[in-house]
Amino acid sequence: MSLVELIARADERALAAGGLACLDRCLPLLGGDDEVLRPLWASLADGSGWAGELTRARDLLGAGRPAGDEAALLVHRMLESAPAERTAGALRPWADACSVASLGVHRLLDPAAGDDALRTDAGDAGASPLVAAELRRQAMVLELLADHGAQGLRRALEVTVEGRRVLRAVVSRRARNTAEAGARAGL
Repeated sequence: MSLVELIARADERALAAGGLACLDRCLPLLGGDDEVLRPLWASLADGSGWAGELTRARDLLGAGRPAGDEAALLVHRMLESAPAERTAGALRPWADACSVASLGVHRLLDPAAGDDALRTDAGDAGASPLVAAELRRQAMVLELLADHGAQGLRRALEVTVEGRRVLRAVVSRRARNTAEAGARAGL
């Protein structure tokens, strides 16, 4: 099943987890603590509201502040557009937008991506390695929730943490390369 189909069939919890997972994997671009979104994950597990925790996360991550680059701006938009009301009607467009934004972030950060178009419906055929891995993670999170309900949240979080580590390494490498290029230009 394609990612678009998975999002279309997802229930409220899967949509919330899918959007939150995309945001969480991109957290290194905001410089936030890895645990800042953990209360939102906990609210998915216990079924409680998340409006208060969402406001807290926005405050901690500086939502609404100008982002440093296009990729960080996409992540800020994911956070800013998260609905306070956790209903399928409010979450579906957000989860879809988060999917596209997260793929965009991965495309922007992947030096092998070039000008490839994002392929959210065609699978990962032809996508760069970082984008293809993000497509697989997004599908896996939605499949885990579809197959296991609330019990799939733990594994979905593990998949998300793995993706965040990968993106953190990419962001770190990118910063080193930029610093080295700046140092060479200054010589």
